Amino acid sequence: MPRLFCFGLGYTALALAEIVRARGFSVAGTVRSPEKADRLRARGLEVHLMDRDRPLADFGAALAGASHILSTVPPDAAGDPVLDLHGADLARLRGIEWAGYLSTTGVYGDRGGDWVDEESPLAPVSDRGQRRVAAEAGWAATGLPLHVFRLPGIYGPGRNAIAQLRAGTARAIVKEGQVFSRIHVDDIAAALAASIAAPNPGRAYNICDDEPAPPWAVIEHAADLAGLPRPPRVDFEAADLSPMARSFWGESKRVSNRRMRAELGVTLAYPTYREGLAALLAAGA
Repeated sequence: MPRLFCFGLGYTALALAEIVRARGFSVAGTVRSPEKADRLRARGLEVHLMDRDRPLADFGAALAGASHILSTVPPDAAGDPVLDLHGADLARLRGIEWAGYLSTTGVYGDRGGDWVDEESPLAPVSDRGQRRVAAEAGWAATGLPLHVFRLPGIYGPGRNAIAQLRAGTARAIVKEGQVFSRIHVDDIAAALAASIAAPNPGRAYNICDDEPAPPWAVIEHAADLAGLPRPPRVDFEAADLSPMARSFWGESKRVSNRRMRAELGVTLAYPTYREGLAALLAAGA
């Protein structure tokens, strides 16, 4: 039986788990809290505790029989926690058919709204982006059959503009020329599953939808769709944003998904935010 081990059994990894379990995989992985571990074990998943200050209690036992590995764990100020704790262990693994690392389109930096693809130079402008470039290189150095997936903003059930509007946290911030790419979590999972089915080690893929758009346009469309009041538009310079939130607005680019579609054969279930939000509303999200 093929076995997927996920460092970081979170939002995206759990969406992938649903697909591969239906294909006969067993799934195991790590979380940081005992409470989440209990919840996921109740769903039939094998769960191990791990965080920056707590390596896997028994790496060999946890990874025994793993044929596929995915890491969704982001780097912190000290580096990639998985590599720092278990990089040497990973390099010694044998029999791995596929490894995936979830990175970010932040590695491309700011392009003033221009298009980027996987051949574009990596030119991060934020600390986060620089850490991701280093993490990509670190994972490649393990010698695993690595595939890198660069993700923009992720949305889906519980994490979307409609939910933000209902919670009263949505803001229609306007910055001239600013666009972001985004992707529905189910489309990420579909792309990862397609890569697992047709491995091509050493390849990087942008996983994003077809229509980069300004954030305020998404918020206003969600409000109209759900029959909710549009929040007032707020000029970026006047917006009270945390340093972390403000740093995201320092980058504007349009991310191409041509390689994903051509090489992985992915047909997006939600090619733009319009289809994604409509499906979430219909599902009661």
